[in-house]
Amino acid sequence: MTGKGVRTIAYIRVDESEPLEKALKRFKRMVEKEGIIREWKKREYFEKPSTIKNRKRKALERKQMKKLRKLQNMKNY
Repeated sequence: MTGKGVRTIAYIRVDESEPLEKALKRFKRMVEKEGIIREWKKREYFEKPSTIKNRKRKALERKQMKKLRKLQNMKNY
């Protein structure tokens, strides 16, 4: 999915001589690249706004702690 409310469908063209397994592998790669499965799992269940806010806050804290650890490791060298 791209943007709000705009839906795109992942599709591939399969040649007559192309094996089905190879085409399926290309399709899976495209779906993964576009993040369709990830988006579907995210929207599968309703999530309260407070839960979203807490999840984002915790992710930011983890990111900052990782950056801090990296800087401390750099100082030790």
